[in-house]
Amino acid sequence: MIFSNKIQKFKELAKSKILILDGAMGTALQARKLEEADFRGERFKNHSQDLKGDADILNLSAPHILKEIHRDYLEAGADIIETNTFNSTKISQSEYGLEDYAYEISKKGAEIARSACDEFEALDPSKPRFVAGSIGPLNKTLSVSPDINDPAFRGVNFDEVRDAYKEAARGLIEGGADYLLVETIFDTLNAKTAIVAIDELGEELGIKIPISLSLTVTDLSGRTLSGQTVGGFWHSIRHSKPLTVGLNCSFGAQDLRPFISELAKSADTLICAFPNAGLPDELGDYTETPDVTSSELKDWANSGILNVVGGCCGTTPSHINAIAKAMEGILPRDIPSFKPALRLSGLEPQTIFN
Repeated sequence: MIFSNKIQKFKELAKSKILILDGAMGTALQARKLEEADFRGERFKNHSQDLKGDADILNLSAPHILKEIHRDYLEAGADIIETNTFNSTKISQSEYGLEDYAYEISKKGAEIARSACDEFEALDPSKPRFVAGSIGPLNKTLSVSPDINDPAFRGVNFDEVRDAYKEAARGLIEGGADYLLVETIFDTLNAKTAIVAIDELGEELGIKIPISLSLTVTDLSGRTLSGQTVGGFWHSIRHSKPLTVGLNCSFGAQDLRPFISELAKSADTLICAFPNAGLPDELGDYTETPDVTSSELKDWANSGILNVVGGCCGTTPSHINAIAKAMEGILPRDIPSFKPALRLSGLEPQTIFN
């Protein structure tokens, strides 16, 4: 009951304001210039593989760092905090030899974010704070062969992907996430498997788990890595009735806008966008300033295409603070309603009216 009440509060709040999602976790961690010993901590000091770069293991080895970052985004004005669990599945953690810790990493990541949100909500009960359980893309895909000489080969099967997603989702929900955010989706088949996993978990727990889905496109054609358009993606996953749907990563706000606009016209749910701080320079640094990012997103909001907005790669608490201020006083997008029709998905969408 508490679980459903929190989501009802989310939906009610989204009717009156554009909700603010946090910014990049990776950027915040890079700024701290952590070394191998920081990732290992005391618990993993004798682990056989290098762990530097595995941001998720910090949930277990250095949770205080993650809570500091969550607090920074909450102070900047975020309504929603993403858990530090982008790569917390068994499949992704196997690269570091930590697949047996996937559930614990997910659960602890949610607990850290929950603690930070509860702390800030206690200071100001009139401003609810929400935890989005982040589930990022896998390093393996169900749609594309990793072997160019064997197009039918897959590096992973459906059961393995479903089980990995379900384990991560269980940890996030049991750790206190309000909803699950399957993000940076480049393969629709992986995303649909995540939906199955989350639905199965909900049945096991006797609850309806709210899910949000966020696509990433590979280039300015607006297609995913597996070749699907934004519209085709929406038709593929709309049956899941997501709490929000949107796009993240890929580009800065200026280049991402056409694809969000397309989705905003066709999706009968909340639209969530969290673009990068522009594009990286030759050194891999994101240099777009908070003023530039927030100005572009303010124009989005004034055009009526946003319900939830935040930042992805390169964004900082300063970006989120500027975005939050830019959204003040702007009404959120109205959710459209559509006549019943046969809506099919391939690489592109197809709608057939009676």
